[in-house]
Amino acid sequence: MSEPLDYRDVPPVGEEVHMPEPSALPLINAASLALAIVSITFNWVLVVIGGVIFLVTAIRWIRDVRRDIDALPLDHTHH
Repeated sequence: MSEPLDYRDVPPVGEEVHMPEPSALPLINAASLALAIVSITFNWVLVVIGGVIFLVTAIRWIRDVRRDIDALPLDHTHH
């Protein structure tokens, strides 16, 4: 038999769910990685270009996520 659900762990009704802003960074990041991988068989210059774009978008994406997380409230309880 399973243990009963502890309702103290359930968020209160109406608590806002945080959703990140729409961004093209994940799409550009994936496309540049695909370019770098596919270009291995064609041209090393394209590998470097794809790799640089991948690194730049990964850094920007991580920075944006960290900024979003920092903007969240620390206290999630309602008094």
